[in-house]
Amino acid sequence: MTHSVGFQLADEAATVKMGNMLAEFIDQGAVIYLHGDLGAGKTTLTRGVVQGFGHQGKVKSPTYTLVEPYELAETNVYHFDLYRLGDPEELEYMGIRDYFSPTAICVVEWPEKGGEFIPTPDLDITLRYVGDAREIEIQSISTRGANIIDKLKNQIE
Repeated sequence: MTHSVGFQLADEAATVKMGNMLAEFIDQGAVIYLHGDLGAGKTTLTRGVVQGFGHQGKVKSPTYTLVEPYELAETNVYHFDLYRLGDPEELEYMGIRDYFSPTAICVVEWPEKGGEFIPTPDLDITLRYVGDAREIEIQSISTRGANIIDKLKNQIE
């Protein structure tokens, strides 16, 4: 059931635009894992997703707070950055399960640090440097994720 697709992202604007497109194709909630080195564009892609749902303000990485909530007209978007998480059990104490409702969009940077405390993603995304540009690889893990990738492919082709 796995679908995957990859694209070149020329610059920051292209990364934001990819996030906008992802937001356009998320019908009702999604869990998105983001992988990549520091500075690879995870927060930039998240900014595109959050702005794609209508947020007008800044989108910053919640490195110290672990989660940045965006309660928007259409949906709630929760941006998690688990980079500084010491122990996955800390997520249980902060009530992480409450964020992952079926209609919420949860974008998780450094998901490997969350262990079994975070649900399986719909989309598993890896960003990497390719010279001055970036490359994005998007893999579906669920039917919901596969539907998003199919819509994305149709839009770009």
